[in-house]
Amino acid sequence: VRGGSADELTSLVRRATLRESDLAPKYEKVHSFKVHTFRGPHWCEYCANFMWGLIAQGVKCADCGLNVHKQCSKVVPNDCQPDLRHVKKVYSCDLTTLVKAHNTKRPMVVDMCIQEIEARGLQSEGLYRISGFSELIEDVKLTFDRDGEKADISSSIYEDINIITGALKLYFRELPIPLITYDAYPRFIETGKILDPDKRLESLHEALKLLPPAHFETLRYLMAHLKRVTEYEKDNLMSSENLGIVFGPTLMRAPELDAMTALNDIRYQRLVVEALITNEDVLF
Repeated sequence: VRGGSADELTSLVRRATLRESDLAPKYEKVHSFKVHTFRGPHWCEYCANFMWGLIAQGVKCADCGLNVHKQCSKVVPNDCQPDLRHVKKVYSCDLTTLVKAHNTKRPMVVDMCIQEIEARGLQSEGLYRISGFSELIEDVKLTFDRDGEKADISSSIYEDINIITGALKLYFRELPIPLITYDAYPRFIETGKILDPDKRLESLHEALKLLPPAHFETLRYLMAHLKRVTEYEKDNLMSSENLGIVFGPTLMRAPELDAMTALNDIRYQRLVVEALITNEDVLF
């Protein structure tokens, strides 16, 4: 009997482990070290040696609180595990930092807003194009910042679905690093310039590999949702082209480009998002 229960336990543990990894993949995250003055004696958490000096003896990670020598910070592995005591906000917080701090696959704003929109908004005319009342959108943002996954965004509080779509768009606009990252941006814009549909698809497939895992996973989830939005086009009048116009500049921001180039890029941003929605089933 004992042998059986041990096997049972092993399979239970394995199942639990599988379920856990299903929930929150182990995304890599770099530490965000800032120079820090420690009060009282401190030892480096990497090399275990004393931190000498009276001020600015070392650096501290703003997200997880790790204390190390400045020199050691260059060799510390990218294993930052953000602590909710340090990560105070939801909006305008780095995407990977947020999902690691909350131990989720995607930002809860994205999951919760999309679930709400799919439950009651897919047939709403001008979905994502029509703006909600900005003060109420700001209110949703404050609710998420304060309550995280316990935020109540149901119809009893925010009756107008355009407030929820507005809050989701605002979340993406306020990301310090856009969903389609600055590093990957040039590659995506190049893709938008390709005329041949097959070659464009191939190029998009390659460009997606440049995204950090948490960004890729969030983009995948969002594109599957926007594809579903287009399936109700006869009611909501939102085609993949219309959604591309709305989401292009929301998901992609040019890294420090001059105004003229940034203006030219808008067309390609729209084409990229449109192609991502249309080919969502093949690309993800």
